[in-house]
Amino acid sequence: METELFYRLALNYVESCGRSTLKEILKYSGSAKNVFESPELWRKQISNKKNNHLNLKISDQIRKNVEVEIDKMEKQGIMLCNILDSNYPVRLKRCVDSPIQFFYRGGSDFNFDRILAIVGTRNASSYGIRSVSKILNELKGSNIVTISGLAYGIDTATHEESLNHNIPTIAVLGSGLGTIYPSINRSLSDRIIDSGGTLITEFSYDIGPERVNFPQRNRIIAGMADAVLVAESGYKGGSIITAHIAHTYNRDIFAIPGSIFEESFAGCNNLIRKNIAAVATSGADILELMNWDKVAKPHQIELFVELEEDEQYLFDYVKVQPRSIDDITEYCKNFTPSKIAAILLCLELKGVITALPGKRYGCCV
Repeated sequence: METELFYRLALNYVESCGRSTLKEILKYSGSAKNVFESPELWRKQISNKKNNHLNLKISDQIRKNVEVEIDKMEKQGIMLCNILDSNYPVRLKRCVDSPIQFFYRGGSDFNFDRILAIVGTRNASSYGIRSVSKILNELKGSNIVTISGLAYGIDTATHEESLNHNIPTIAVLGSGLGTIYPSINRSLSDRIIDSGGTLITEFSYDIGPERVNFPQRNRIIAGMADAVLVAESGYKGGSIITAHIAHTYNRDIFAIPGSIFEESFAGCNNLIRKNIAAVATSGADILELMNWDKVAKPHQIELFVELEEDEQYLFDYVKVQPRSIDDITEYCKNFTPSKIAAILLCLELKGVITALPGKRYGCCV
């Protein structure tokens, strides 16, 4: 009898429908096994009726590929995190293009309180690397976890300086775990795992670092983080793509400003100019703007204004502690985004909540 892991890996080879449809099928099935073995659980439920005639079968070639993958996973200590699992990253799950599952080595906790992505050019300057070192030194002890892409330059500096300052760090690869790219970072990847950190990838073991893989990797970095710091980047590049992806996810963006004479900072300066990114010159800037330097103090709340039922429902949620817009959206699942925005505005006008840094809302009475 095949295991659930076998069926989950088989999902990676489904080509007859897109990721969003497959996630919907998986949701109604309740398990990867049921996707293939009990199609009656999902056929009448999926929203796109033309997909009702999908015939998801495991061919001999798929079976062979999956068995090879399982063997390598067992030998290398590789695990699989599926969107049905309780430890699947909550932040990432809320993203419309989140992966159905990913492979990982190392720690299995992906839902830390504070996750900061740091990205930048592979051809990092000494100024860029020193800036990363300075900021991470100032963030140590702040209960922050970093995430980056294990590439040359800023990514490498992020992981190394995180380790130097005892900050947990996560590396997202643009290749399978059978290929650490660049190869010079193999020892760094081992140190990340040994420190309790994690290597993550959406790609099967033998997939190499192909160019098309990196935009996919970047969305995972952006999706898992609360905020993204662009440490050094030209006008174009993967870091700018990551920042724009994060912006669409409603994440906070920071950028380290650089000389107007240096092309390697043109992207950072442009993000700041367009008000996409806030200036970050220290760890304190990030802590303050993300509201991570505040400790909530419980107090008795007395409310003297009348609230509508929907307003009371949302207020009761944010009065306990400040909540991000993502948290609010997840909590108010039956409300449309426009309705949530309208309720928040009404509560602000009534003076019972206030907008806080980091796209959060908290009680002010």
